[in-house]
Amino acid sequence: MRLKKMGWVMAMVLATTAHADEGMWMPSQLPSIGKQLRAAGFQGNPADLADLTKAPLSAVVKVGGATGSFVSSDGLVLTNHHVAFGVIQYNSNAQRDLIQNGFVSHDRAEELPANPDFRLRVTTGFDKVTDKVLGAAKGKTGRAYYDAVDAASKALVTECEREPGMRCSVVNMFYGRDFYLVKQLELRDVRLVYAPPRAIGNYGDEVDNFVWPRHSGDFTVLRAYVGPDGKPADYAKDNVPYHPPAHLQIASQGVREGDFVVLAGYPGVTYRHRTAAEFADQVQWRLPTTVDVLRQLQEVIEEIGHTDRQATIRYASQLQSLKNSIKRFSGELDGLRRSDAVAIRRRDEDAMMAWLATQPSAATLRPQIDEVAQLIAVGNATRERDLLVAVMQTQTQLMRSALALQRLAHERAKPDAQRETGYQQRDEDLTAGMLRQVQRRYDPKVEKQLLASLLARYQKLPDAQRLPEFDAAFGRSPAQLSDALDRVYAATQLGDEAQRLHWLKAEPMELAKSDDALLVLAARLQPALLRIEEERKAREGDLLRLRPAYMDALIAYREKQGRAVYPDANSTLRVSYGKVTPLEARDAVVYRPLTTTAGIVEKNTGVEPFDAPKPLLDAIARGDYAGYADARTGAMPVDFLSNLDTTGGNSGSPVLNAKGELVGLNFDSNWEAVSASWMFDPRYKRAIHVDLRYMRWLMDKVYPAPQLLKELGVPAHAAP
Repeated sequence: MRLKKMGWVMAMVLATTAHADEGMWMPSQLPSIGKQLRAAGFQGNPADLADLTKAPLSAVVKVGGATGSFVSSDGLVLTNHHVAFGVIQYNSNAQRDLIQNGFVSHDRAEELPANPDFRLRVTTGFDKVTDKVLGAAKGKTGRAYYDAVDAASKALVTECEREPGMRCSVVNMFYGRDFYLVKQLELRDVRLVYAPPRAIGNYGDEVDNFVWPRHSGDFTVLRAYVGPDGKPADYAKDNVPYHPPAHLQIASQGVREGDFVVLAGYPGVTYRHRTAAEFADQVQWRLPTTVDVLRQLQEVIEEIGHTDRQATIRYASQLQSLKNSIKRFSGELDGLRRSDAVAIRRRDEDAMMAWLATQPSAATLRPQIDEVAQLIAVGNATRERDLLVAVMQTQTQLMRSALALQRLAHERAKPDAQRETGYQQRDEDLTAGMLRQVQRRYDPKVEKQLLASLLARYQKLPDAQRLPEFDAAFGRSPAQLSDALDRVYAATQLGDEAQRLHWLKAEPMELAKSDDALLVLAARLQPALLRIEEERKAREGDLLRLRPAYMDALIAYREKQGRAVYPDANSTLRVSYGKVTPLEARDAVVYRPLTTTAGIVEKNTGVEPFDAPKPLLDAIARGDYAGYADARTGAMPVDFLSNLDTTGGNSGSPVLNAKGELVGLNFDSNWEAVSASWMFDPRYKRAIHVDLRYMRWLMDKVYPAPQLLKELGVPAHAAP
């Protein structure tokens, strides 16, 4: 696919401000920093990193909400254990617990289908479409501006998706300054091939999460399938493996301190270019409140799970996600406070504004920047209500399903192009997949307790943030709330998969006449949710219109400072580069960049989360590391550190050496650097990776999969 370049002015800015340890670069930006890449140690052609049709980028894929990479010509995909945890959980039950025991497929017939809404996407195009998106928005404000951008984006997506099997989206860079059309091949049949047991894939669990040193084998192998005609298709037994345009080669040699490494992946969201007011809100309210809300949900699931093994399995993936988010947000808060981020960002913004006042553009930019500040303050007035409503819609199964069905019925009254994103015809397969998986991730007593926890907080909100529809549905006291939830969940049939899928296909009038208690409740709540959405879109429309003024000022000011300028991450393909690097975490505390199997034994207590499986401990005791041990020390590597610039979404990202060979698999950041999503500090920012020598050794000596190693191009080593 044709890749459009950024303008020459921006390219020159980038070329003079890049640093090896900072930057989540768009592929099209990489030629402009080619000198820095080569100086850092890259031995390939930087232009190749800008071409989505060539390796390595053509082998890097979006897996769920994270990253993976093709590692064989027959569609094998390598990603993290925690990224594929939902797939593992979906295939587990009390009689066949793949979470605890792991899974090894000995032939393709044994490979297990992923949950129905699991997707793998291969980016094939990334074209700048700013003029097309903003053309109709000129002169508009608020909701009208939002709608103009939305309509233009949907038109581009519709045209792009005329090609079968494609999933397209329009993303904005620099907060509405530029827009790009992203084209992705969407593969819908993904299967589980190999997963280590929990006590390897998640060794240390939350105790070690975001902590170095790590000793986790956080990897899983999947395989992508297509129909017999070679086109994307839903799961079917006669589907065939997908043949990717390229796949990564696993390196025969490992890494050592100081080695050049490069990473490609889909980092989620960063906020480094946000305003000082938003930094303050994040530290002073948003992070501590979100942690408190999510921790309450964690406690609900764990409390019920103590006496209900089936509930534990059904909510294992959700619980893992909650724990990860809590740990991450807690670390982010700790780091931002430690670095005094609010004060630093305020001083930086004040200096930028003082500099802007001396520039000819100040008369145009400053009033727009002031409007941005006012809009942010308006949004903060209802922030707690909006947080609770959002969490209610994402952390439930039946309630989420009912709300989705009612919203879909509402949207079906409109022409498809005017429907809300997520409820167009293109989205109905994903909605169906979500509805089909509910059965394996739902328990009524857990869901009622989750809702009770969230809505009890809602009932304490001041009147200015209350919603009449919610008060009427749930009452204003804990007793009324409990009674309402008991009545609704006792009189709903949405726990039955056939009923959910029936309502998905039903005409809106039929749904409106339903007496299913949860569907009726969702219909009563919908006006409030639509009203919140209307307010948000009007505000976001003006922010889309006005934030580019802030970015124009910030980019020009950063250029004056000689600092890096790259777009905040937004789940699009990015490349980072750096070196295998130790960490000086604090005074007199220095960490080496590689861990070994000796650390697994040192940590092992036999009690979760440090309960290494007996086959692993036995293999370590045998010391049969031939072909995998570090050449200098003789030790068996497990994980390693680098100074690569990563964030959430980079989980599963391939880590390549100077020759472009696969040496690691990104899976975490260190505690000291979790706050890097907002503020980058080269002293502390480190990324944590599985050393692929450890993965290969496990697949050879511990939980053998010789046929898989052969397909990966790294045959098993014979015993000495």
